[in-house]
Amino acid sequence: MKISVASGKGGTGKTFVSTSLALSINDKLTFLDLDVEEPNAHIFIKPEFEEERDVGIPVPRVDYDKCDFCGVCQEVCAYNAIFAFPNTKKIVVFDELCKGCGACVVLCPQKALYEVPRPVGKMRHGRNGRIEFFDGKLNIGEINTTYMITYIQKQVKNSELIIVDSPPGTSCPMIQAVKDSDFVVLVTEPTPFGLFDLNLAYEVVKKMGIPSGIVINRYGIGNDEVEKFASERGIPILMKIPFSREIAGYYSKGVPVVQVMEEWRVKFQKAYETIRRILKEGEHA
Repeated sequence: MKISVASGKGGTGKTFVSTSLALSINDKLTFLDLDVEEPNAHIFIKPEFEEERDVGIPVPRVDYDKCDFCGVCQEVCAYNAIFAFPNTKKIVVFDELCKGCGACVVLCPQKALYEVPRPVGKMRHGRNGRIEFFDGKLNIGEINTTYMITYIQKQVKNSELIIVDSPPGTSCPMIQAVKDSDFVVLVTEPTPFGLFDLNLAYEVVKKMGIPSGIVINRYGIGNDEVEKFASERGIPILMKIPFSREIAGYYSKGVPVVQVMEEWRVKFQKAYETIRRILKEGEHA
């Protein structure tokens, strides 16, 4: 089972919810922090890292002894990352634009292109007891977010339960992170901005055919429009987390609330059981 935690915008409490959920469950699980532009789940999961690996995207290079400057590589590149200049006998590759799809290498008639890895970030792998942990961090200035997410996802082997902390928003990185999920937890705030972005995220997962539920964070600071939204669409509200100075204080210190406040560990366990029940009922529907 794969449970992804997502939000239409940053700062709603997505990492708080995903790490609290993971730390409250008694089963073995794999945790993926796929917010690779600014990963911070490790602060709360506290894994002992066993491996740190460079992640490189394959970019083309030219064997000029074989190249006849036909321009096929330029024609097939969807990202305008490679150009052929037959007059000057030159192939120019813009590494930063390349997505590593390999089309130019495969389709080159003269087999004059080969690939070399260009570092885009690092992946880490570790454990904390029953939790196997993966995260990744892009190098500064890199834009290959989806490639990094896909790379991390491919490292997971034979895990019966996966919890994903996805990137915020509703663009390609979020879609790649939640793809193939059995359930998506949508974290929001009870404000007009929260509702607007919740609607965007809900429409994305609905279009993908993934069942979802809502966690309302900082409950009590806004209005009841999120609850009306959920009621009108039949979306279950899994939990309401109050706007609490005590919870915020623990979070700011990197202390998991579920490890110091037993009532919240129980609430996250109940949310997990609700998700399992929803999925089981869906199987028999």
